[in-house]
Amino acid sequence: MSDQRRSQIAGIALMSIAMLAVPMVDGAAKALTSAHSPLYISWARYAVASAIVIPFAVARYGKSFLPREQLGAHLARTIFLVAAMTSYFLAIAHVPLAAANSAYFVGPVLAMVLAVVFLGEALTTPKVVSLALAFGGTLSVLRPSGSVDPALLLALASGAFFALYMIATRKASRESDPVKTLAFQCLVGAALLAPQAIFAWSTPAVDELWLFALMGALSAASHILSITAFRYAPASTLAPLVYLELIGSVAVGYLAFGEAPDSSVWVGAPAIILGGLILLRRPR
Repeated sequence: MSDQRRSQIAGIALMSIAMLAVPMVDGAAKALTSAHSPLYISWARYAVASAIVIPFAVARYGKSFLPREQLGAHLARTIFLVAAMTSYFLAIAHVPLAAANSAYFVGPVLAMVLAVVFLGEALTTPKVVSLALAFGGTLSVLRPSGSVDPALLLALASGAFFALYMIATRKASRESDPVKTLAFQCLVGAALLAPQAIFAWSTPAVDELWLFALMGALSAASHILSITAFRYAPASTLAPLVYLELIGSVAVGYLAFGEAPDSSVWVGAPAIILGGLILLRRPR
């Protein structure tokens, strides 16, 4: 097996684990929306993640714990992610996790197109087939109709912002250490979201603190894994793996909120999984 192939498999594995952790973050956020504003929860996610990541980054790198290169790309990716996360948290406060996740998955398709146009990545037949299967599976779950819930439009906007985040991450991760990248994201993200948190402030109850801690810890872990994945594999290769979030969202929605998936999920989910597995096919 070539070094390039090993690198791509490592990137795919890291991205898969990260994407399966994200629905647990979303589940914690959805549970907290019953008592707190999604705007406050968005900031809390970054604040808790910062409390975990920043001390580790300082202990490892000292005063140089923030990246010094590609600062424009780092700022852009953080702004895009903040916008994506806030839009998504506003959406899941009103619609089931699986429905919001399905609308959100316009992101990987846009990311693949943007990677080809702006990063010069190759558009191969397996990537096209993989994205077609994953996108078709998502449409099966979403089952778009004539009337669209406004919350689903927020989820669609979240997906568009996430596509821009993926491209900016690919550019920033080429030269930056993953820990420094995440430290910048957490610190700047918390600062950007602070005004809306102050506007929508609500003090958590003691029995809610574990949910905030879980949300921040899993968020930090999923981001460090996904940032590292982009160092090993192209954005257009990793993009379809984001569809694994849908599988996790269905499970979390059912187990935590009683959102039972219908027959369309059982049709769409295998197509999404197959789309991801195609990426492991050895090229001739």
